[in-house]
Amino acid sequence: MKEKFFRFLNAQWREWRGFILLWAFVIIPVKSSLADWNWVPSGSMNPTILEGDLVYVNKLAYDLRFPLTRHSLNHLGDPERGDISVLLSPEDEKRLVKRVIGIPGDTVEMRDYMLYINDERLDYTELPEEERAGLMAELTRISAFAQEDLDGRPHAMMVTPAISMARSFPEITVPDGHYFVMGDNRDNSKDSRAFGFVERSRFLGEATSVVVSFDMLDKYQPRIGRFFTSLD
Repeated sequence: MKEKFFRFLNAQWREWRGFILLWAFVIIPVKSSLADWNWVPSGSMNPTILEGDLVYVNKLAYDLRFPLTRHSLNHLGDPERGDISVLLSPEDEKRLVKRVIGIPGDTVEMRDYMLYINDERLDYTELPEEERAGLMAELTRISAFAQEDLDGRPHAMMVTPAISMARSFPEITVPDGHYFVMGDNRDNSKDSRAFGFVERSRFLGEATSVVVSFDMLDKYQPRIGRFFTSLD
């Protein structure tokens, strides 16, 4: 019986070893250190990122890391204002997608939903209606939208006063080696307003595009128009 079992295992190994070795020595190290993709299950980055988007993550945006660890082999850059970053929550180690709002040394303040960086208010303009596409009609009806210009990088943002987290917070200064992050969906995002500043070492990469997208709220219908689109 044992001999048959080991013959079976040996046959399975010969059949699948190429695939197993590919995953072990190519795909997993690449996903860990060079490039990755993440499904987004929540609406904290609406309307920029929708529930059911698969986003591409450039793991080399900030560091070259040793595979399967957070150890940096080579420092390649730092998060910048406006980056959509993938990071580990300082609260529970969950992987998050948030926008970098404040970098080390910045002062950050929010007054009635409007952000002030280093005592200067960001510019807010009307958001084109097509950039709200994909959101539930009811959510669109009760929310307000704008295009927020963060350090010359305009992007969509939204607020929902009916479920407001906090329309304002007092001026704070981002300490050295840390960052202040927020979701574009300001009233439905657990971010630095809740868990504080984020250490530099917790940043895993930059989300740069949507690979594919499926509507989680409508039987996972494909959103063809979002396939292979860049993120602002």
